[in-house]
Amino acid sequence: MTLYDAIFTRRSVRSYRMEAIDEQILKSIPEFLNETGPLFPQIQTSLKIIDRVTKKEKVNGFANVTAPYYAALYSEKKEKSDMNAGYLMEHLSLYLESKGIGTCFLGMASKKDAEEEEEGRSFVILLAFGLPKNSGVRKNYEANRLSMEELCAYKETPKVWVRQVLEAARLAPSALNAQPWRFVVYENRVHIFSKKPLTAKGKMGHLQELNFGIMFANVMVTAEQIWVDLDLIRLENITHMSLPGNQYVLSILPKP
Repeated sequence: MTLYDAIFTRRSVRSYRMEAIDEQILKSIPEFLNETGPLFPQIQTSLKIIDRVTKKEKVNGFANVTAPYYAALYSEKKEKSDMNAGYLMEHLSLYLESKGIGTCFLGMASKKDAEEEEEGRSFVILLAFGLPKNSGVRKNYEANRLSMEELCAYKETPKVWVRQVLEAARLAPSALNAQPWRFVVYENRVHIFSKKPLTAKGKMGHLQELNFGIMFANVMVTAEQIWVDLDLIRLENITHMSLPGNQYVLSILPKP
């Protein structure tokens, strides 16, 4: 299974077998993330694996999913650092799914780390993972998501690749399954808006930016699969665009 295939089969797994997974898969996680280009390369990040099988390590906060392993991402606190974290962790989630390992984002849990704090990196997000007790995959039609018509405002008839990218974006997981994104669609470009400001304060504001990073990961995994070179960029000449009640975030454009 490829990362692209995993977009269509992944489900959030909340019940795990408390047993070890293949050691080679565990060892491959740091290498995979090193090979995954971040959304914003100027932001330093690190990942730590929390082992609940052999070491019985604990996590903090509201960890409502008991799993054999958790992946904790730490990051410098810079503009769009939460979005960058979501982007990296969705890649990891899809990678593990492709190996038969279930995952679940835990937005209210945490894992403080003094060493990371000393290096100037703070905890951002926790991903539970392990062998699912039940099926770790879903059928495409089982996804509880808004339809494309509900998410998109069509200005022109989109090309096939645009439809493929949007379908992957539609299937992206989000906190409380809120699907906070809306798309203004043209023939060969998409302008992305948020239903709520990304700068909102508090926990939900933090998760809002993470949500968009997760969705952008699906976009770029799809672009690689279908051999389309895309840019995710903020266009200054479009910030004035009005989609009532929504905030402009970024645009998806083919590279020149």
